[in-house]
Amino acid sequence: MKNLKIDREKVLLGVAGPVLALVVAFLLTALVLIVSGYNPFEPFELMFGAIGEQDVQVLIINQTGVYYLAALAVAIGFRMNLFNIGVDGQYRLAAMLSAVVGAHFSPPGFLHIVLIVVTAMLVGSFWAGIAGVLKVTRGVNEVVSTIMLNYIATSLIAWLTLKDQFGYQAEGSNDLTTGEISKSGWFPGIHVSDLAGDIYGFIFVAAGVGVVYWYVLTRTRFGFDLRASGASESAAAASGVDSKRMVLTAMLASGAVAGLAGMPVLLGQTHTYSQSFPTGVGFTGITIALLGRNSPVGIAFAALLMAFIEKSASQLSYATPPYPPEIADIMKGLIVLSVVISYELVRRYGLKRQQSRVGRELAAQAAKNRKEVSA
Repeated sequence: MKNLKIDREKVLLGVAGPVLALVVAFLLTALVLIVSGYNPFEPFELMFGAIGEQDVQVLIINQTGVYYLAALAVAIGFRMNLFNIGVDGQYRLAAMLSAVVGAHFSPPGFLHIVLIVVTAMLVGSFWAGIAGVLKVTRGVNEVVSTIMLNYIATSLIAWLTLKDQFGYQAEGSNDLTTGEISKSGWFPGIHVSDLAGDIYGFIFVAAGVGVVYWYVLTRTRFGFDLRASGASESAAAASGVDSKRMVLTAMLASGAVAGLAGMPVLLGQTHTYSQSFPTGVGFTGITIALLGRNSPVGIAFAALLMAFIEKSASQLSYATPPYPPEIADIMKGLIVLSVVISYELVRRYGLKRQQSRVGRELAAQAAKNRKEVSA
């Protein structure tokens, strides 16, 4: 019963952080609206009202899958105490090169999809591995190296999509693409309606990646070594764990999952890569991983929340007078700040509770010992 009580307290403290962050973020958003002269309640009513619209539902579900994969990539690094800020560059470069491969090679049947997905994972893993190698061989901080690699990826993509390289420009269009992937490379989705469109079939793959992430981290020796190295590198080394190998492996795995983040859109919607391909996904993934506390279930709910905020914000333009769409960006930014503050407050509260409980137990044991001595 005592252990059950302690476990329940841990669960409550784990939930308290994100709940407190969301409450504070929404209150601060309302305050910003009041200061700006807007109604602080109507935007939320419009956004929550959008949930009932089928096309918005499909958009939210599809975006959730993309964000979920990006956040899992970030979470793998977090588990190793690594801050992989380069997920956005890894995701975009992987999507572009896999689109090139998919457009130029067409293996029969399902092998076409497999080729594209494997290419994306290899490219993402390679790009993240550069930062991993720099860290274990030269001690370069992964934050600095991944930020620089993001810029390099952007320039590399721009160069590779030129007409002299792999770019393709359709007649009458100013948009450069990598060419369209043939239908054998399209991942089948779930058709909802002509208005709402399709739900990406790759979302089920994303859910499977979440299950694999949970299993590897909690049920395998590798997962234990990864978490141990992230918690204390010296303690892990004392138990025989090669910390450098774990750093490199974590970066490679993080990059591979980051490469998958572009697959729902590439295989389920655009079937090509162009300059209009979504950007900033990796940075939103950092927010989601923090909010979800690196838990696959927590990340799923956080990804759903971020997708809801982003896609339902389109309803703000239909109000009279219309609300600025930047409200959604303000909300997401405030959630990031609130997460950092609320988690620290909850951590301190939990530590204080633990110290108080230990103090009571020691006092009770001392009183018991005195009674035994006096008897």
